Amino acid sequence: MLAPDRPPVAHPARLILTLSLAATVGLGIGRFAYALVLPDMRETLGWSYSAAGFMNTINAVGYLVGALAASRLIQRVGWSAAIRLGTVACVAALATCALTGNFIALSLARLVLGLGAAAGFVAGGALAATIAQSRPERANFLLSLFYAGPGVGILSSGLIAPFTLQHFGPGSWWIVWWAMTLLSAAMTVPLFLVRIESRARFSEDSHASFAIVPVLIYLAAYFLFGAGYIAYMTFMIAYVRDAGGGDAAQAAFWGLIGLSAFVTPWAWRGVLALDRGGLATAIILGTNALGAALPILGHSPAWLGISAVVFGVAFFAVVGSTTAFVRFNYPPEVWPTAIAAMTISFGVGQTLGPIVVGAITDALGSLTYALNVSAALLALGAVLALCQRKVGPAKSPVPRQRS
Repeated sequence: MLAPDRPPVAHPARLILTLSLAATVGLGIGRFAYALVLPDMRETLGWSYSAAGFMNTINAVGYLVGALAASRLIQRVGWSAAIRLGTVACVAALATCALTGNFIALSLARLVLGLGAAAGFVAGGALAATIAQSRPERANFLLSLFYAGPGVGILSSGLIAPFTLQHFGPGSWWIVWWAMTLLSAAMTVPLFLVRIESRARFSEDSHASFAIVPVLIYLAAYFLFGAGYIAYMTFMIAYVRDAGGGDAAQAAFWGLIGLSAFVTPWAWRGVLALDRGGLATAIILGTNALGAALPILGHSPAWLGISAVVFGVAFFAVVGSTTAFVRFNYPPEVWPTAIAAMTISFGVGQTLGPIVVGAITDALGSLTYALNVSAALLALGAVLALCQRKVGPAKSPVPRQRS
């Protein structure tokens, strides 16, 4: 891939915000809204925690496969087609979730959701990084806008799902999926109204330019992040509910995670500008671990709210820090392959996380153990990221962001 020799037609911030809608639909709604309906689906359909966790595991499998194929898909059909088709696939899969309670059919729908989300996220993330380079002095801030996108999906689904379940009563999980489908369809429209194609193209030898060994410890840290965060995001609503939190409490908790994502571009822009190996990721991931650990110390509404804010403000920034790491350490033509490698490591972790933690919960009988495992994995990931050194001098110097 070669860097574009002219900036995109649209303003960089507006174009990146439009691209972020792919992540909003595929991740913010497609993946994370499942936690809001998990308790009702589990009770209505008679699932164990392992079965409930499997639904996010199969989603992560799709995401992993999609990440593996993303670079080739972009090369074959182009940036805009990859982003748009992936997002449309997510909308169709959401509709399928509303149409059936069959475990196999739901599993296939969650698989397709993962495939579509990966196409939109990898293509959108790599393109957003390229676009951000057209404004080098604001590159870190602009890139953070893309990773704040899923927060919109989390916030909007948190405002809709709990009250929909309250209004229609037990067994109305399928109505929530219809609401999520309509919301996602509306958010997909701007992707077809704005030119999101780039003149950036892949070169045939781009894959050979990325070596795994120098960043193996960093990939391990990102793997642990994938396994740790998904346990929190899959089971925390069930934990809030088990602790006596009603629909308003669940909506408030989920909404705080989503709202926190909106301050990510400002809260971490200085940290994201640190060109010191894995230091930025370690700082942010450590904060994420702290947020995941707070519910272990108490489950009062205020304490859970603090957990949601601390977790949310760092959660999306971890992903942004990996893209910043790629930008600092590799030339533009390697970005899609490097981002895909990061996404694959992350994807393997989040594939194993839900079903393993669900099995632990079934065996030990308490969701508290899920939180313990989540926080421990995130903390270990922060330690590993701290050990990652720079791969080499940045091929394309990126000026420090002005405050």
